[in-house]
Amino acid sequence: MNLPPQITIREVGARDGLQAEAPLSVDQRLELLDALLIAGVTHLEVAAFVSPKAVPAMADATAVVEGLGAPEGVVRAALVPNLRGAELALAAGIDEVTVTISASAIYNDRNVHMTIDESVESIAAICALAGAVPVDAVISCAFGSPYEGDISPAGIALLAERLRASGAAAVTLADTTGMATPRRLADVLALTGSAVGLHLHETRGTGLLNVYAGMQAGVTRFDTSVGGLGGSPFAAGAAGNVATEEVVALCDDLGVHTGIGIDALIEAALLVEQLVGHPVPSRVAHAGPRSRRA
Repeated sequence: MNLPPQITIREVGARDGLQAEAPLSVDQRLELLDALLIAGVTHLEVAAFVSPKAVPAMADATAVVEGLGAPEGVVRAALVPNLRGAELALAAGIDEVTVTISASAIYNDRNVHMTIDESVESIAAICALAGAVPVDAVISCAFGSPYEGDISPAGIALLAERLRASGAAAVTLADTTGMATPRRLADVLALTGSAVGLHLHETRGTGLLNVYAGMQAGVTRFDTSVGGLGGSPFAAGAAGNVATEEVVALCDDLGVHTGIGIDALIEAALLVEQLVGHPVPSRVAHAGPRSRRA
């Protein structure tokens, strides 16, 4: 097995995981974030600075950031859709800005109401505003579009290059509707290289398989969501993210270091199940890992 000795997990449960759920209070969201910190998570997407009318579950983002504070050694990321959102996130003292752009023109229009070129220009302006605060540009539909089908790997690589040239410190490839397979992943990574993040979904049951394939290809950054919650509200049929505890349990067995404790992480997954009021899709949350040995 050609696997990296360790990977970085960016936990997106408090943003991507909750964005399509019934809104939770600020205190409830902070309770979840505290549970994730106890588990050893050190990179968190904590909120989205978006219109509460468009995404009610992400209201009061500034209050969430202020309530969390600035734990030592923890990177607090926030999603922003535009320059105004970036201004609010930076004023709140966020450590990392995430922006999204779709490789699918139709999805990009439905998600942010811009053309791809307009999104690139917007991201360049956000990067200029952010200054020393790093911006991670997330390319959604990087492995296929629900509207346009396959998108050429060369097109994905070119878009990644444009985003880096616009000032993005990092690029993450997102499998927004679960169209990725190890073959498709290999085709794209062959042109983008492995110095990208992967944001994977379980729509067709291939999410964890794609995590493994990504690690074999040399990728060391992954977005995951506690409990396996999440999914774009703008793409029909988009299922949840790969569950953080399933990735950690797999990595523990493979000897890939994550720095996250599986038992405390499962407690966080069961907490979010209580908070949202329905079972989470994560299998490890309910069955436990095959072994609790690190």
